[in-house]
Amino acid sequence: FAGAVARFARGRKLPLIVAPRGMLEPWAINNSKWKKKLAWMLYQKRDLERVTAFHATALSEAGSIRALGFKQPIAVIPNGVQLPEAIEFEGSKVGRCEGAEKTALFLSRISPKKGLPMLLDAWKKLAPTDWRLVIAGNDDSNHLPVLERQIAELGLSDQVELVGPLFGDAKEQAYLNADLFVLPSYSENFGIVVTEALGYQLPVLTTTGCPWEELETERCGWWVEPTPAGIEAGLKSALEASDAERAAMGERGRELVKNKYLWPAIANDMARFYQWLLGNGDKPDFVIE
Repeated sequence: FAGAVARFARGRKLPLIVAPRGMLEPWAINNSKWKKKLAWMLYQKRDLERVTAFHATALSEAGSIRALGFKQPIAVIPNGVQLPEAIEFEGSKVGRCEGAEKTALFLSRISPKKGLPMLLDAWKKLAPTDWRLVIAGNDDSNHLPVLERQIAELGLSDQVELVGPLFGDAKEQAYLNADLFVLPSYSENFGIVVTEALGYQLPVLTTTGCPWEELETERCGWWVEPTPAGIEAGLKSALEASDAERAAMGERGRELVKNKYLWPAIANDMARFYQWLLGNGDKPDFVIE
């Protein structure tokens, strides 16, 4: 959190809204380096106690903010996406040739927080013969060499592909080529890639460390414990589902994104939140006090 921004707002008596973006989640705090913990004790907690309100992207993140003792209003407004347009899904992943190889995609930062070693162990145990795993993303915290060693030790070099960061058309093509999206994170304040994958009509496997219970309630994926057993069970179910079952999940997921996670509605909620803080309007129903 930028202390200079806090001082600027206080000096001019301006409302200050902070969006922690996962920085106040238990996993982030417990795994912080000592310099971050020292900064928290010296000034960051004090600055946050003085903000006008918080913006959380999910109820779970709002709960983490409250658990740290902050009592200000919290607006729970999710992140948004732009729905992929003019893309022909055609149900083309149903009824493909018998034995055709399918793809499970991970696309996010390559970080210890993302739980990839658990995913690789589960992949080895399940040993799917007609699937490959594509891991895309930029290396964070020098975690990529850890995965490279694990892939070699498990003998998965022919089944798991590390493709690096993907952007633009390459990123879109990765989503279009995939049959399943996997995010085995220990913790996410939101997980924007889940929304993106659902928008591309992909069923999603993620963990209860991510605020995506809707994968279960809307029947568009698997929501499992962030443990080796949880990842293995969820992956087994996802890989054993039929092409038709996964396609139906993908269709329901795309509808969920259309109904809840597009930018125009989210921008409108943000505007209502700002207006309320300025004294112009009633408190929105998504604000927790």
